[in-house]
Amino acid sequence: MVTHEPNHRRRADDALDDRKAAIIQAVVEEYIGTGQAVGSSHVANADGVQVSSATVRSEMVALEREGYLVQPHTSAGRIPTDKGFRYFVDHLTQPGNLGPGQRAQVSNFFTQVQGGLEDVLERTSSLLSDMTRYAAVVVGPSHETTTVKSAQLVDLGSRRLVAVCVLSDGAVENFSFEIGEELDVSVISAASVALDQHLRGATLGAMPAMNPSGHRAVDELVLSAATGLMAAVSADAEPVYVGGSSRLAHSFDAIETVRGVLSILEQQLVVVSLLRDVLDSGLSVAIGSEHGYEQLSSCAVVVAPVEVDGVSAGAVGLLGPTRMDYAQAMAAAEVVSRQLAERIGTERGLMAPGEHGRG
Repeated sequence: MVTHEPNHRRRADDALDDRKAAIIQAVVEEYIGTGQAVGSSHVANADGVQVSSATVRSEMVALEREGYLVQPHTSAGRIPTDKGFRYFVDHLTQPGNLGPGQRAQVSNFFTQVQGGLEDVLERTSSLLSDMTRYAAVVVGPSHETTTVKSAQLVDLGSRRLVAVCVLSDGAVENFSFEIGEELDVSVISAASVALDQHLRGATLGAMPAMNPSGHRAVDELVLSAATGLMAAVSADAEPVYVGGSSRLAHSFDAIETVRGVLSILEQQLVVVSLLRDVLDSGLSVAIGSEHGYEQLSSCAVVVAPVEVDGVSAGAVGLLGPTRMDYAQAMAAAEVVSRQLAERIGTERGLMAPGEHGRG
């Protein structure tokens, strides 16, 4: 019955009989679809229930006492609590599956997408949001662990230089700086060659000690350029891209909730911590207060890790209301994260180029 690995979820109390479990499932599925409180007459006809409305009402009262449901108004039906959603997610009877059209959409996207890694990550966040209609977050791999493929110095004139390096994951980092005196073009050219020799094959997170060339001006340029590139990579250690944040206004009734969610998404370090905290706690879905961020207490977060050759290379996440379509959101995040990992692996040369088109 359960399709997700135990270390990717947090079990709600399992001490529910089949009828109560079926009632929770019926209430959650109807509430996800309509956003309206669910009455006993609807639940009575659901699969696995098939009892009188009076019996359903009695069971719903019991489930309310146990914290799975809540009655928003005296005459209204019930809606799930965070505990009810958690039970539903942990007991999904079917693993969410993307339809053939969406699977083809993902496969075609990663086959055809062009540009550097930053472009791919940004467009992936838009793809995931378009597929699910939720806000999507893509965290890229830390550049501190990638190696330098090439580096050079470019003279911009007026005593300004820019150091540029291409990383093994396809990312490009640059650092511009000003020098105190005009230097002959041959000095800048020699420094560019020395910079490439110094950084090629190294990681900017653990830059090797520099071998002095014996030319003071050349060595000073190389040191300034390498130090600046290292700082640039550290400042952008884990790039974050958010897609579909404009959809939040349609997901929540309260404008204060929308503002709170947007304020979180605007903080790069907080977003990275949010996704990492969810994964570190052994979850793939965090509901309501489970993720510990007060501004997101009305939200659910679905996260899938991106791993390349067994090493973390980021994560993808979806953020929406607690009544999100969990099965579909989890399926979309899983498929996109897997294909993104294959694309990053291809960029790093860890996989054959033909491997990243699989669905």
